[in-house]
Amino acid sequence: MRRAEVYQTGTLAGHLTETDAKAYRFEYLAGYKGRPVSLAMPVRPEPYEFGIFPPFFEGLLPEGRQLEALLRTNKLDRSDLMGQLLAVGEDVVGSVRIVVVREPPIGGEEV
Repeated sequence: MRRAEVYQTGTLAGHLTETDAKAYRFEYLAGYKGRPVSLAMPVRPEPYEFGIFPPFFEGLLPEGRQLEALLRTNKLDRSDLMGQLLAVGEDVVGSVRIVVVREPPIGGEEV
């Protein structure tokens, strides 16, 4: 399972999570009152569930030569859209920023 913090105009808005079943969930933080990350995903308390990679986040990914360079440099599979987003998330177009959440290993701290 991979997880990312999603910032809107510099404020933590919510989390994007990829489940082990390759489904996706975007959930706004409780009490978040800022702008939505996308007009297609207005702020609400219930999480957004997706059986495929969420279209809004896919639209943030590079294309063409930039995509090819990203895949080569980061040794990513073309179908790993979450991996691509995590690799470029802090440098996407617009007011949204994606930051990887690194969970410490179970039973210990990160080294």
